[in-house]
Amino acid sequence: MESRLRVNFPPDPNPRKLRFVPPPGTCDTHFHVYGPPHLFPYVEERLYTPPAAPIEHWFLVAKAVGIERGILVQPNVHGFAPAVTLDAVARSDGRLRGMIRADPTLTTDDVKALHGKGVRGIRFNFARHLGGKFDADRFRRIVGTVAPQGWPVDLHIDADLIEERAELIRWVPVPVVIDHFGRVDGRLGVDQPAFRVLLDLVGEGNVYVKISGADRLMARGTPYDNVVALARALIARAPDRIVWGTDWPHSNVFEPNKTPNDGDLMNMMLDFAPDEAVRHKILVDNPARLFGFA
Repeated sequence: MESRLRVNFPPDPNPRKLRFVPPPGTCDTHFHVYGPPHLFPYVEERLYTPPAAPIEHWFLVAKAVGIERGILVQPNVHGFAPAVTLDAVARSDGRLRGMIRADPTLTTDDVKALHGKGVRGIRFNFARHLGGKFDADRFRRIVGTVAPQGWPVDLHIDADLIEERAELIRWVPVPVVIDHFGRVDGRLGVDQPAFRVLLDLVGEGNVYVKISGADRLMARGTPYDNVVALARALIARAPDRIVWGTDWPHSNVFEPNKTPNDGDLMNMMLDFAPDEAVRHKILVDNPARLFGFA
């Protein structure tokens, strides 16, 4: 497959200095681990080929930017096999929880076993640029399989699908987490229809939104002031249901000198949530409640 020959640039190993001290228990709710591929091979049908980004590297970056906990989101390049995720969680001394991909072959017994190994969520990819396709029947079936364990259901979903599938999102009997500002077009600001639907959903009690991927928005032409306005609107609507993540190691970067710096990403929280108590909710309290940290 030709597309898998696209090679990502590696993450920036030198986070810039923080302008504030993140509170104890700060959680990165969205990062990935890649390989190393001689231990955890990449699948042949992948859409890109990332450099190795093992869990040891994330631990170093996390220490540099004040992150103590994390949610390791299973990447597409490892397929549905959760070995890379389970290995990292097992070696984290309780600092990590795992989020696996929505494998349609999962059984109730599989989910119970994975729960015992630290998995606390399942992710659906409905983003078209990654080959995602929305299958409502499959979605309902998998949600029904994981719901008894109370796992959050994570959606990597295009903004127009949030509009189209709002009622189905409301149906989900466990918390729903929507990635990366709902993948809205940040250039259109806070009054665009897709963002208004996202605000409605996050205000209704069962939906969380990750204010992650700010660099993705800006790479698509969104002014930083617009990103801040989107974040503040979401936080104002539901400060108890907003979480944050780095998206490390930034696998969407295919050009030199475009990789975001994780210190810069953390510093954005000062603009997103100027109030220290609100930042504490977003960085500590909300993810602890959502993903079961003590």
